[in-house]
Amino acid sequence: MTAKSEQTRQLVADVALRMFRDIGFGKTTMRAIAAEAGVSVGNAYYYFVSKDELVQELYVQVQAEHAAKADEALEGLKDLGSRLKATLHAGLDVMAPYHRFGADFVATAIRPTSPVNPFAGESTAAREASLGIFRAAVEGASPAAPKKLRADLPELLWLGYMGIALFWVYDTSEDQRRTRKLVDGVVPLIARGLSLARIPGVNKVLDDVLNLSRSIRD
Repeated sequence: MTAKSEQTRQLVADVALRMFRDIGFGKTTMRAIAAEAGVSVGNAYYYFVSKDELVQELYVQVQAEHAAKADEALEGLKDLGSRLKATLHAGLDVMAPYHRFGADFVATAIRPTSPVNPFAGESTAAREASLGIFRAAVEGASPAAPKKLRADLPELLWLGYMGIALFWVYDTSEDQRRTRKLVDGVVPLIARGLSLARIPGVNKVLDDVLNLSRSIRD
């Protein structure tokens, strides 16, 4: 792709994401995006064959913004609980402008065949970026997470984050304060559970959980 083509593609994406924020997903059409960007409808479709692909672009952009915000929030934090809480709140901060069309996004992403399904092959780049955010939170923690958990923990936390994001979508409280409260309440439970993982009896249960988690990914 030439530099000019890349600029046009980015322009179309930027306009679409702004329109998603300003007027909502449902009211944003490819024709309206093209008109706002000053390109032909055919040109807009050349870069993005549907609004679904533009949602994928949003997913990628949100992960990049989340990574930057989380990196800043983690500065000076050592214990895993504080790092995880800062990471989750950073994600909610970045998603906040898109809350109005969150349910539309879920309706698009929940279809197993959707290219913007978080588990789809087309979502690999965004998914890996998100996993990297939680990997950074875990790897920079002191004391370190239990050794046997370290490799799997970022993905388990990411899956938990998917659940929190779904709760956030349907949270109608002001500024989604219930989701913030959920984060503040669940993180200490996770931290406490990880500390218990070093106890021999609990360790065996942890092994069973990890084996189950690995088996359903194969």
